[in-house]
Amino acid sequence: MQIIENAIGGKLTISGSDRRSPVFNPATGEQIAELPLSTVEEINAAVANAKAAQPAWGAMPPLKRARFMFKFKELLDRHASDIAREISREHGKTHDDALGEVTRGIEVVEFACGIPNLLKGDFSRNVGPGVDSIADRQPLGVVAGITPFNFPAMVPMWMYPIAVACGNTFVLKPSERDPSAPMLAWKLFQEAGFPEGVLNIVHGDKLAVDTLLDHPDVKAISFVGSTPIAEYVYSRGTANGKRVQALGGAKNHMVIMPDADMDQAADALMGAGYGSAGERCMAISVAVPVGEKTADALVAKLKPRVEALKIGPATDETAEMGPVVTKMHQEKVLGYIDQGVSEGAELVVDGRGFSLQGYENGYFVGGTLFDRVTTDMTIYKEEIFGPVLSVVRAGSFDDAVKMINDHEYGNGTAIFTRDGDAARAFSDSIEVGMVGVNVPIPVPVAYHSFGGWKRSLFGDHSIYGPEGVRFYTRLKTITSRWPNGIKSGAVFTFPS
Repeated sequence: MQIIENAIGGKLTISGSDRRSPVFNPATGEQIAELPLSTVEEINAAVANAKAAQPAWGAMPPLKRARFMFKFKELLDRHASDIAREISREHGKTHDDALGEVTRGIEVVEFACGIPNLLKGDFSRNVGPGVDSIADRQPLGVVAGITPFNFPAMVPMWMYPIAVACGNTFVLKPSERDPSAPMLAWKLFQEAGFPEGVLNIVHGDKLAVDTLLDHPDVKAISFVGSTPIAEYVYSRGTANGKRVQALGGAKNHMVIMPDADMDQAADALMGAGYGSAGERCMAISVAVPVGEKTADALVAKLKPRVEALKIGPATDETAEMGPVVTKMHQEKVLGYIDQGVSEGAELVVDGRGFSLQGYENGYFVGGTLFDRVTTDMTIYKEEIFGPVLSVVRAGSFDDAVKMINDHEYGNGTAIFTRDGDAARAFSDSIEVGMVGVNVPIPVPVAYHSFGGWKRSLFGDHSIYGPEGVRFYTRLKTITSRWPNGIKSGAVFTFPS
C-alpha cells in the first residue's frame, strides 16, 4: 500500500511516526494509502529547513524568483490532468470539476509571476530639505499554510506561490483526507528548480497544527477550513504573535427576484448547489425566492433537475456529481437531512438511500431539495457541506436582504434579476464579502482577492491577489538624508 511521504528540505522522507491515518477512495470506500502523522521533531525539522533557506531566497531579486515561478506554471499546465486525477481519486469530485480546481490554482501562480511589479515600493523625493522617503515591502520569513480537503490543490496554490514569490519560505500542512495532489505539485515545484527548503510539506493532525501555531520561527499562518477551527487558529496564532488569515465556513444565499429568468436561475443553482457534492465554501446552499409565485416557479424548475442529477464516480465521464469525502461526512450529511424532516421542512427530493451499482460501499448522497425552510431550522443555520439545497421563501427584497445580513456567515452571496436598481441596492447593502449579480459562485479572479465577512474570515487580510501580497510582506519606510553642506547641531523639536 502507498505510504504518503513528507517533503522536508527538498527531499521526500517517510515519517517515523507510529500514528497513521488511512486515505480512502470515496467512490469505492477502499483504503488506497496510508498517511503517517508527523512527529513534532519532523515538523520542527521542516521549519528549520525553511528558516535556513529563507535568507538567500529572500535576498534574491524578485525577477529571478519570478523566473522560477514561470517554470512552475509551465509544469503545472503540462500536468494539470495528472493532478486532477489525484484529486478525483482521493476526494471523489468529477475529473472536469477537479481540472477546474487545478486551473483556478494555476491562475494564482500566474499572478505570482508578476511579483516584480507587485513588490514595487513608493518613493517620495524631498519630503524635507534634502530628505527622501522610501516605502518598501519585505518578506516575513518562514510562513505556514493549513489547508482543507475540499480543494487539495487549489487552496495550497492560493497560499504558497504568493508567499514564496514575495521572498518567504513555506511549510504546508495539507488535509489528511487527500494529500497526494499537493505532493505531486511539490514534485513539479522542485522540478522547476526552486532551492531546497523553500517549500516543505508535513502531514499531520491537530498536533501538527498546534506545533506550527506555537513555533516561534513561523511568522504567519494561512488557514482555510470550518469556522470553529478558523477561530481557534486565529486565537492561538495571534496569541503567539503571528500574523493570521483564517478563512472559515459559509452559508451562501442566492436571491431570486420575480423578474429573473427562472431557467437560468435554476441551472445556476444546480451547479452552485450540487457541484462537487456541495463541498465548497462558495456553494449556494440557500435559495431565497422573493414572493410565493417566484418560489413556486423556482421549485417547479428545480425538482426535475435534481431528480435527474447524474451521480457517479470520477471515472464516469458523464457524472455531474461524485461522492462526499468520507463515510463519517456521509453520515453527517444524512443526519442533517433527517433533522430537516423532523424540524418540519418540506422534503421535495430525498437524497437518502442513494446507491450506485458496483459502488455500494462508496460515500454517495443523492441530490436533496428542501422547500419552506425557515431561519430557525438547523439546516438553515449550519453549514451542511453536502448536496442539500434549502429554499427559504422571502416576502420582499428587504426581507431577503435582512435574512442574509442576520446570518453569522458572510462569505458569498448572489442575486438573479434583470433590475439594475435591485442589483445595485443588493450589492451596496449586503454584509457579505463576495457578491455575484447573475453569477452563482462569485469567486474573484486571481488578481483580485478572496475573503468573506463576519464569521467567515478571521484576520485583516483576504487571501491571494493584492491582499495576499500585503499579508505575506511587511512595510518598511526609510527616510534618508545625505550630508551636503547641512548645518550641524541638535534639533529638539518634533520634525516637520
